Amino acid sequence: MRLSELSKKSGVSTATIKYYLREGLLPPGERISANQADYHTDHLHRLRLVRALIHVGRIPVARAREVLASMDEDQPGTEDRVGAAIEALPYEPVNGSDGDAFVVRAQGTVAALLAQEGWAAGARSSGNHPAYQMLVDAVATLARLGYPCDVPHLTPYAARAAELAVHDLNVIQALDSPEERVEAAVALTVLYEPLLLALRRLAGVEECRRRYNSA
Repeated sequence: MRLSELSKKSGVSTATIKYYLREGLLPPGERISANQADYHTDHLHRLRLVRALIHVGRIPVARAREVLASMDEDQPGTEDRVGAAIEALPYEPVNGSDGDAFVVRAQGTVAALLAQEGWAAGARSSGNHPAYQMLVDAVATLARLGYPCDVPHLTPYAARAAELAVHDLNVIQALDSPEERVEAAVALTVLYEPLLLALRRLAGVEECRRRYNSA
């Protein structure tokens, strides 16, 4: 298909598609003349994924490029590629320096939680894992505001996260190819986060109704 057809099928303007091509988010089409290229269904699929990362996942273009590069990397095995793709998902720290008292205490809490759960990812990365930093920031912010955030309070959240990880990996492993599994790892992580947030809020409203306004 030509660029105009790719634009029509995807709902993305030709100018934006050209921008994605320049930024390396979308692989180039097959050149058929000096100023024309042919695009395939793979381009349409990747374009939809790019839009999801940027507009649903709120990932900046430069970081989206890193995530897509990690997906395309030739890793020794599927497990390595899936893990690398998830680890590449970005997070911009929002708290102060590592010397901040709340951050220091949060790092200790997170280390204790990870050790309790037997999760090696955060400890192995020595704090460089984006999700590890996200968790430290969240715990530090809760502490600043005086909300409970010690290990016993966080344990039920970790348990439910572990259950969700099992479900995600079951979905991923059911896919046919390594490429599909790696892409699904990113898609499930990025696109299900707003779904989980929405369900949590709806459940909160329902629980409030049940407890306080059951009549």
